[in-house]
Amino acid sequence: MHFDTVIHNGLIVTMNPAFEIIERGVLGIHAGKIAYLAMETSEKAAPEAKHSIDAGGSIVLPGLVNAHTHLPMTLFRGLADDLPLDQWLNNYIFPAEAEHIQPDSVRWGTLLACCEMMLSGTTTCCDGYFYEDHVASAFQESSMRGVLAQGLVDFPAPGVPDPDKNIDEAIAYLEKWKHKSPLIRPSIFCHSPYTCSEKTLKHAKRASLDNDVLFQIHVAETFRERRECERRHGVSPVRYLETLGLLDKNTLLVHAVWVDDTDLKVISETGACVAHVPESNMKLASGIAPLPAMLNASITTGIGTDGSASNNNMDLFESMDVCAKLHKVTALDPTTVNARTVLEMATISGANSIGLGDTIGSLEIGKSADIIIIDIKKPHLTPIYSPVSHLVYAVGGSDVTDVFIEGNHVVKKQKIITMNADEIVEKVKMIGNSIQENTTGKGRK
Repeated sequence: MHFDTVIHNGLIVTMNPAFEIIERGVLGIHAGKIAYLAMETSEKAAPEAKHSIDAGGSIVLPGLVNAHTHLPMTLFRGLADDLPLDQWLNNYIFPAEAEHIQPDSVRWGTLLACCEMMLSGTTTCCDGYFYEDHVASAFQESSMRGVLAQGLVDFPAPGVPDPDKNIDEAIAYLEKWKHKSPLIRPSIFCHSPYTCSEKTLKHAKRASLDNDVLFQIHVAETFRERRECERRHGVSPVRYLETLGLLDKNTLLVHAVWVDDTDLKVISETGACVAHVPESNMKLASGIAPLPAMLNASITTGIGTDGSASNNNMDLFESMDVCAKLHKVTALDPTTVNARTVLEMATISGANSIGLGDTIGSLEIGKSADIIIIDIKKPHLTPIYSPVSHLVYAVGGSDVTDVFIEGNHVVKKQKIITMNADEIVEKVKMIGNSIQENTTGKGRK
């Protein structure tokens, strides 16, 4: 076989079931798939290819999977920091969205998010927002892979002024994008159990089942949400969703901070997955999700950055570092949530959590060639004893040099090939100036 691209002389961290790490590894790409994987020896040289890349000892890793984002919220980065969740949402974010979220701003905010993610090694994300048709169109420009969900709430929202039509809009979006792009899978995202009625939740889940797509929802994010759900429905948010028949292997629960052992048992038994977003939970002081207990309950758990308004960046390497350290200090146990576990959350477990584990998340023959190369010849990465430890505790997004998605070389020597990053940055700066001029109480002290 003559390969399209061969990456050789790399330290390949496969993330396969055997957790193989291949020194002087060679990876061959053909027709967008990984078609060759071996160690280069004097007797077994790298095969021929149209394009050959000498990794120079760099780490070769599956592209990272961001299990929870709100892409256009890059527009609100730093707009309202240091506020409680209810004030942040009701006094700043919801009003800013109502005034400034339009198709054009959504496009530019999404493109900026794609630039940020690609340059920091994320090749796939799971998104939920409004005007998702425009999000998907912009996302397609970037050549990234994603599970992209139309957001639902039971009040007027950007693109859906009549909440009675929110399900119809979501279904139309699913039908348009279900087979439109091999890199994009549509989805439905209900904002939360407290912003969506029982009717909306059930209809949204039914539409997800009918179209065989992922159903996403924020749940049990704050203590206040849990207590209010118990007051109104007599059960926790997780058990409330269970009583409505919403939990199964195609359900992604985002946050899941205020959950107890019974909730975890329900999640595990139904096969629902969790997106853990430690930095957003920390910044909004929502609490600390019981990640060790989730993992002990065999709940498939990915890691996400959340939107840039509640995290301020989309660097998944930073999120991995924070995740591991947060749970160690909480448990007062340096062995809990180790580096390998967190790296799996950002790769294969993250892929499994959003329904793409058969396609991405590990470097294995037959899987899509979503690959990143990380330069380790830097002062802060020297010396290297454990590549896995380095990837979680030392590497940052800025150490990523090259990115492949479906075999396409989309970031080359830290430069995006598929988009004009400079133009995107300038456009978003202009939008940001308008938001600042027209937003009262800009959240800055």
